[in-house]
Amino acid sequence: MRPALLRGWRRRCPRCGRGALLKGYLKVASSCAVCKLDYSHHRADDGPAYLTILLVGHLMAPLLHVVFVTWRPEPLILFTIFAVGCVGLSLYLLPRLKGAIVGFQWARAMGGFGQHG
Repeated sequence: MRPALLRGWRRRCPRCGRGALLKGYLKVASSCAVCKLDYSHHRADDGPAYLTILLVGHLMAPLLHVVFVTWRPEPLILFTIFAVGCVGLSLYLLPRLKGAIVGFQWARAMGGFGQHG
């Protein structure tokens, strides 16, 4: 399971680790160009977005509290820094979590992955 999750996190095929899992930013490719694993069985749906919101919220909320209590910055400065931080972290995590979820589904033979490889 761990290799499939790590390969998915790197946006690579969960089976061979060489082919690209995503084409574009979030679109899952139809199959692996190297090992021909069919990706059409994935059902990532809203999972990556939910996990991204969960992680960003749990990382940024305590950090926001610490920064505010420690340095008391101006509200506009605080908002600007944390808005950019939240957007940047979300954009970084979203495709990686999508790849990890597809890797998890492949490793657990969920959906049609169990029938085809």
